Amino acid sequence: MKILWITNLLFPEAMSRMTGNCELKTTGGWMLGLSDILVEQSGVCLSVATVSNLVKSLTRIKGKNITYYVIPLGKGNIVYNKTYELYWKQIKKEVQPDVVHIHGTEFTHGLAYVNACGNEKIVVSIQGLKYGIAPYYCAGLTWKEIYRNITFHDIFKGGIYKEQRRFYRTAKLEIDILRKVNHIIGRTSWDMAYVRAINPDATYHCCNEILRKEFYDNDYWEYEKCTKHSIFLSQAGYPVKGLHQVINALPFVQHYYPDTTIRIAGRDITYNKGLWGILHFTGYGKIIKDLIRKYHMEHKIIFLGHLNAKQMKQEYLHCNLFICPSSIENSPNSLGEAQILGVPCIASYVGGIPDMMQNNENGLYRFEEIEMLANKICSVFDNVDMDMIGAMRVQAKERHNANNNVLQLLSIYNHL
Repeated sequence: MKILWITNLLFPEAMSRMTGNCELKTTGGWMLGLSDILVEQSGVCLSVATVSNLVKSLTRIKGKNITYYVIPLGKGNIVYNKTYELYWKQIKKEVQPDVVHIHGTEFTHGLAYVNACGNEKIVVSIQGLKYGIAPYYCAGLTWKEIYRNITFHDIFKGGIYKEQRRFYRTAKLEIDILRKVNHIIGRTSWDMAYVRAINPDATYHCCNEILRKEFYDNDYWEYEKCTKHSIFLSQAGYPVKGLHQVINALPFVQHYYPDTTIRIAGRDITYNKGLWGILHFTGYGKIIKDLIRKYHMEHKIIFLGHLNAKQMKQEYLHCNLFICPSSIENSPNSLGEAQILGVPCIASYVGGIPDMMQNNENGLYRFEEIEMLANKICSVFDNVDMDMIGAMRVQAKERHNANNNVLQLLSIYNHL
């Protein structure tokens, strides 16, 4: 079976052949694990195509087990780019795929393939849904906070409201591709609801994701080895990820646990020193910086920089608590990674997260209620329920079982 994947990221193997840098420190690591297992299946021939600003013309790269096609980014894939259509026709002619799998609807190069090559034997998998995210982009922030914290970056690049409007504009193209295809892969009741609302005639296939390979060994969280009263967040680069809510809840926690700290994966969005810092200092970064000052938390909140899978795993194992505080999510793999390691978790009751917290409903809270968030944090610090954690870990192992999920995906491909 010849399979063509259309992805939003350039795989490390392809990047290594082009630049010498092969380490992935961003989202999408689950696709690497999935591709590794998929190419081991009998009769499978996998090609992976994406867009990148590293090339000026259509580039073919032969990897160990995968053939890569890299399309020039050109004017970009936020708005519709008709230039991509010619490239997709060339790729389809060369690969002659039996199945085309478009990973994600957030960008428009997948839509260009459908428009150029038709919708036959195509399946689109839901990652995030900008259509579902856009209304909650500014959740937990007032208009006064947003306008009071406009920065030099925001004036020239666009601030929080402009980014939200960009989500709304992209969502129209996202709806377009979902209405044009006949097969869609999802994994939560949330994305199923949106698929049924957008394209009730499409066939909805359920297939869970696998995690990065580093999370499938025998390591697991132990209370005796963790850093007490430390909280880990997997990302916080923009308002949807909810860092502002965690900081607003922290003063209530510190009354009982004054040594509480928050460690955050990703670049320091509060950094505004020097020319680089000024140019990259966003309005949301300023909001966070002001909240840290307001509550005197300068030494309590630590940005860790971009982390690879091994480094992320160590942060999970060392923290006392993992929080997924987003205003909206589908099925965050960071939560799955924490659960499969047996880390105590709490999460906002939004989107598809409740599906991942079955039998752990006590770890859920309303995104808006920072008092409840604070109380949940204190409850975990007070007492870790090891029986609940054990059950959560078993459930996560079943949900993210690599072999089962690959077999389910192949079943979908065969159906196509």
